[in-house]
Amino acid sequence: MRTAQAVSRTPAVDHWLSNSSHPRVLHIFEHACNLINEHRQVLSIVGPAIGNGPFNLVIEENISFNQYLSPESSITLQAKEVFSGNLKIDLLNSQPWDPRPNWEVLHDKRADIIQRLAEAAIPDHRTDIPAAFISSFSTALAVRDLSTVLAVAPKLAGLGNGLTPAGDDFIMGALHAAWIIHPSDIATSLGQQIAEAAAPLTTSLSAAWLRSAGRGEAGILWHEFFDALIAVGRTDSPIYTTKVQHAINKILSVGETSGLDALAGFANALKCSTEPKTT
Repeated sequence: MRTAQAVSRTPAVDHWLSNSSHPRVLHIFEHACNLINEHRQVLSIVGPAIGNGPFNLVIEENISFNQYLSPESSITLQAKEVFSGNLKIDLLNSQPWDPRPNWEVLHDKRADIIQRLAEAAIPDHRTDIPAAFISSFSTALAVRDLSTVLAVAPKLAGLGNGLTPAGDDFIMGALHAAWIIHPSDIATSLGQQIAEAAAPLTTSLSAAWLRSAGRGEAGILWHEFFDALIAVGRTDSPIYTTKVQHAINKILSVGETSGLDALAGFANALKCSTEPKTT
């Protein structure tokens, strides 16, 4: 049996481990595997190539999960240990990781964020998502039009192919923007209601990402992106524009179009927040 040492975990991981009685394998990839419990909650075991995420249990080295697990592998949970197939994950020395960015600071610096984002190069967003959905959802989220945003969210949910469809990725990015546009109390209410409207209509993995975003949680690449957007220095300085662009490129590398769809949701919502209100 292969033993892997866990290095970091999130509160969602601790909750999953404490509240799972009949977990099973959901997906197996080269450097990650997803487990799901009887409550339809997802736990991702990942190597450092993927790194921290809202429901990620990160182990210290990249391994080929498909060498140790199969879809039929049983899962046993013990104190500070997870057994699945021929793999044991030792959590004893793992450290907690907070998936919530510092939204209060990001909200205070939203003008700088919008300027740096405008100077960055984000590829054209070519998608099967109807333009009307993109426009109405982004505008409604930016101006806190709850009835409209809750009417459009179910239409975006599950729209597209893959484990995280394009419509869900767009919503996730827009939810990240909502925490920057609005004060925390408003973003909390919007995020929770949007996530609960969309999550039941999509895949288990995508629903986990949507609910995490609704709680104000984000993966490590978004944390790095936000850090670059608020780095100290002139907003027009080439060195900071380069840092922002590097962070954007890392997000763009996620999935076939997942990163691009999420960035489009983020950028569209922020742009709508700066447009003059019409009566």
